[in-house]
Amino acid sequence: MVPETPAPALSIEHATAADEPEWLTLWHGYLRFYRAHLPDGTTRATWRRILDETHPFRCFVARDRAGGAVLGFALHFPHPSSWCTVGEMYLEDLYVADDARGRGVGRALIEAVKESARAEKLDRVYWMTETDNATARALYDRLAGGADDYVRYRLKV
Repeated sequence: MVPETPAPALSIEHATAADEPEWLTLWHGYLRFYRAHLPDGTTRATWRRILDETHPFRCFVARDRAGGAVLGFALHFPHPSSWCTVGEMYLEDLYVADDARGRGVGRALIEAVKESARAEKLDRVYWMTETDNATARALYDRLAGGADDYVRYRLKV
């Protein structure tokens, strides 16, 4: 595990159309990390939803202020919940470029999602990761105090 050092000079911003090439490179890295393959049409649809201001899907990008490169992204969306007063924010996808890991980028993205949820007066933020993703889980444990006891099931329709 690489210890996390303070975040470089970062800016956290909503993704814009100009971010597509860098986001796409990171997205493909994210899919490789999880040994996942999505049809190109799914990736294109995801990007369209990110840019659609009427869709609840959102994407923050972490940008290096020195060079302007996109170092990571956080895809998230709010939704109602029967388990809390107002609703919650689901952090669906979080990815940081290999060469930017351990520098506080992931923490900065999660904090931005948390602030977005707070601004919307939502009750909580939640996310999932694979059980063997030790590097990310070390950060998540520091931020959230550990994982909960739930197991995820998925049913295709």
